[in-house]
Amino acid sequence: MEQLEEIGSLVAKADENLLLLVNGWHSQAADIFMWIASDKLVWVPFYVLLLVIVARRLGLGMCMVCLVFIAAAVGLSDHTCAAIIRPAVERLRPACLDNPISSSIHIVDGYRGGRFSFPSCHAANTAALATYLIMLLQRKYLAIVMVAWVILVSYSRIYLGVHYPSDILVGAMIGCTFAALSFLIYRLVAAYLSRSNSTVGWLKPTATWPFQPEKQ
Repeated sequence: MEQLEEIGSLVAKADENLLLLVNGWHSQAADIFMWIASDKLVWVPFYVLLLVIVARRLGLGMCMVCLVFIAAAVGLSDHTCAAIIRPAVERLRPACLDNPISSSIHIVDGYRGGRFSFPSCHAANTAALATYLIMLLQRKYLAIVMVAWVILVSYSRIYLGVHYPSDILVGAMIGCTFAALSFLIYRLVAAYLSRSNSTVGWLKPTATWPFQPEKQ
């Protein structure tokens, strides 16, 4: 038992040290860039582009079906983190004034986030979207872009001092899990629609749909 407590203490210390390393390596330009990267509204054009890619690949009807399952993956990830785990764990954000480590945190534009940090909703939501689209579209270059996007957004949350690295890791794991489950259900629904003779034309998948991905 004592060994487990010692290991837990070492992990917590490493988590804190990594946070301080990322947060402490700052500059005015980096402050601006990370602030922008962390803003959800900044990524709206990116989301629209992704929507266009999915619609072109699957057709409008199946794109709408797909959006339902994407929304489910992201929504469940966000709710699990924000409404279930955070109130249960009650881990203070690094930048929270009630957290002793807050005096060592570099604050950007007075932003300290909410009270609790574990796990990260940003990491969960971005990981859910990225995982789902990677599984759906099966494109190497898109996968690289999506993974880079998740890393950037997640890094920005640590940089801003509102999340520990472990918050990010667990949040991303939650997002990936819900995305995988949602995609599996989507595949079952989409397979049924593709076989059904009664399915209306606008809902039928196009020839390039994800069960038979195009060759690179």
